[in-house]
Amino acid sequence: MRLLYSLGIYLYGLLLRLVAPFHSKAKLWVDGRRDWYAYMSQTVETGQKHIWFHFASLGEFEQGRAVLESIKKDFPTKKIVITFYSPSGYEVRKNTNLADYVFYLPDDTAKNAKLFIDLINPEFVVFTKYEYWYHYFSELQNRQIPLLMISAIFRPDQIFFQSYGGFFRKILSAVTYFFMQNEESVHLLKEHGFRNVGLTGDTRFDRVVELPKQLRRIPEVAQFVGESPVLVAGSTWLEDEQILKEMMLIFPKWKLILAPHEIHDAHIKSILELFPDALQFSNYPSYADQKIIDSQVLIIDNIGMLSSLYGYGKIAYIGGGFGVGIHNTLEAATYGVPVIFGPKYHKFQEAKDLIEQGAGFSIHNREELIKVFTCLQDNVKREYAGKQAKQYVQQHAGATAIIMKYLYSSKLLK
Repeated sequence: MRLLYSLGIYLYGLLLRLVAPFHSKAKLWVDGRRDWYAYMSQTVETGQKHIWFHFASLGEFEQGRAVLESIKKDFPTKKIVITFYSPSGYEVRKNTNLADYVFYLPDDTAKNAKLFIDLINPEFVVFTKYEYWYHYFSELQNRQIPLLMISAIFRPDQIFFQSYGGFFRKILSAVTYFFMQNEESVHLLKEHGFRNVGLTGDTRFDRVVELPKQLRRIPEVAQFVGESPVLVAGSTWLEDEQILKEMMLIFPKWKLILAPHEIHDAHIKSILELFPDALQFSNYPSYADQKIIDSQVLIIDNIGMLSSLYGYGKIAYIGGGFGVGIHNTLEAATYGVPVIFGPKYHKFQEAKDLIEQGAGFSIHNREELIKVFTCLQDNVKREYAGKQAKQYVQQHAGATAIIMKYLYSSKLLK
């Protein structure tokens, strides 16, 4: 199985290298790992110990950010290395002030794992939510370097828990401690013999609960909004945008702030075909005041504003639910607004919880979206749903404090 795993890693890397000339994300993935050892060996301070945080992508970075910030606050002289697997994480956060170095994670091979860990010399390592790499985990285990999984979550249908999943359970055995999001995951691990596990919750709550207190006012957005009620649609894909277009025709008094998941030219062009009179944030200075007042749709064609944009909304729509799965619902819920999303939400505990609390609404098509939006025109119903959303976020904060207590009590931080 180890041979098959290594072969799979090699073939995946080869595939990305073959398509890189024709695919921008694949090109970033490949270019970011080219000559990584030469670059890192010239960059990283030799012999210096580091705390290593790894994130799959941008969402996981935001999830683990509260723990990063706590360590930086309490131990400002500690050196921190961050790695990303995905370009969407690295390209946005490569200059973060929360780390001394930010890199792409090299391919998971035995050689790369040894070289990389030699270079960064980690005191301990933190992975967030998921990503289980055999060679990196094995090398950390062989060197007795503590490895923590924070905000981890598991499901019974995952390969770790199948009769043929022994090799992958071995990867889990390299983890020093699992900080779990929910009780189901705790029980699942314990049923399979793991005792180094505890229920802490999701560290994302600790991050998002602070967002309303740190709300960044954006003059252009405030001018666009005026006195109108606003739907903020975040991390949208084409399927989301198509049904939003049809809905907005029915509610002309509402304004729409649209922050798509991808902002490349082709996607922005497709959005403008749906909303030909929409404003683009990047072109804002060129618009006359009256055009801004009269426009119904503002397209946010940059990255980094979304968590503040939700503060302008009366209702939020979260994209991705018609694709592989919805994006972050908590950044909207923390502002006390109802959250609407597509049908593919079942892998996300917070989405299920928001529905149960009467704060989240899943829709399958245009008709259901219009029905939910019509219902939320009632101020009493909308405000109740928003209150439930905010309360849910506030009640689930605190995971970071538990993790920090562990780091102190285990002497990992000293």
